[in-house]
Amino acid sequence: MSAPKAVVLVVEDEPAIRHFLRTALGAEGFEVIDAENAARGLTLAANSRPDCVILDLGLPDLDGVQFLKKLREWNTVPVIVLSARLQEDDKIAALDAGADDYLTKPFGVGELHARLRVALRHGSATSPLPQSPILEAGDLRVDVDQRRVMLGNAEIHLTPIEYRLLVTLLKHHGKVLTHSFLLKEVWGAAYADRPHYLRIYMANLRQKLEPDPAQPRRLLTETGVGYRLVDP
Repeated sequence: MSAPKAVVLVVEDEPAIRHFLRTALGAEGFEVIDAENAARGLTLAANSRPDCVILDLGLPDLDGVQFLKKLREWNTVPVIVLSARLQEDDKIAALDAGADDYLTKPFGVGELHARLRVALRHGSATSPLPQSPILEAGDLRVDVDQRRVMLGNAEIHLTPIEYRLLVTLLKHHGKVLTHSFLLKEVWGAAYADRPHYLRIYMANLRQKLEPDPAQPRRLLTETGVGYRLVDP
């Protein structure tokens, strides 16, 4: 018996884009349901229990950021924002409201598929199962109980702050984390306006974890927004 298809909810007011996404994602084996406005989207999110949501910010009845805030009151489903808004402030507002990723229009189908696969893995990893003391991403492995970091067969020695930063990124593997979120999680709320701290410690982590720190493949920068840890 074949595995059930992952269900993707598309909340988008443009019929042409909804049709395009139904076709493109359906060809990849996803089951797609769609809504033309926020009210319908919230109803489908509650009744259909999708595995991921693709959300446009410019909805006719409610701004996408407000949709996110309402959704996050009761649902942790991964959300990929798909929007024509290019301003960094819009991206940050959506991510801080609970989006897992942000893709601007126009977009490539291949990139959307890749980000959707990451979001689905993230959603599976955060399901209500007993939490493992081991965090992994590719050949990077952190034993949280032992506070031990392994890259392949080599043990990597990190400072306490480097360790907290890496663990935070690993816990949200594949998700874009904003500067303010990382600063609050690692240093505390009083440091939320000091992004230079992040630049310094991310550079240190790349020196220890990347084959070529100048061209990172694991610890990625989302320009003007934050950082993301991915499988290299």
